[in-house]
Amino acid sequence: MDITFTPEELQQVEMHKAKYPETKAAIMPVLWMAQKKWGWLSEDVMRYVGELLHLPTAHVKGVASFYTMYFKKPMGNYHIQVCTNISCMLRGGEDIYRHVSNKYGIKHNQSTSDGRISLEEVECMGACGGAPMIAVNEVFYENVDINEVEKVLNSLT
Repeated sequence: MDITFTPEELQQVEMHKAKYPETKAAIMPVLWMAQKKWGWLSEDVMRYVGELLHLPTAHVKGVASFYTMYFKKPMGNYHIQVCTNISCMLRGGEDIYRHVSNKYGIKHNQSTSDGRISLEEVECMGACGGAPMIAVNEVFYENVDINEVEKVLNSLT
């Protein structure tokens, strides 16, 4: 796999770098760009980001490891996040998580064998007023119940 950004993406990297007084402050948006492009942050991808930002690979790995939004292994084409924090838990979040887990036979941070679906139990998605909530990739669904979640899951193609 070729691990290089296109010229247009490299321009975006430069724009991110220009926003900050220190280059290393651009690490999070550049990691996000890399994850969007390659689906996850492999060792090679993290090394590449380090080279672009003139940072040690260990620093890049440290940032990527600290934040759960960065995937350190391949995830499914549809990454389902289910919030089970207190507001969501009180309104059925744990039941929703169990439902999705049982439907696909996977647990936290696992993927189906065909790589189509991955599941993540998340601590908080910042929408307590819309609890319970799930996200599929970057589409958020609030005030859901198991029936609504099932409709969302069945719509995934």
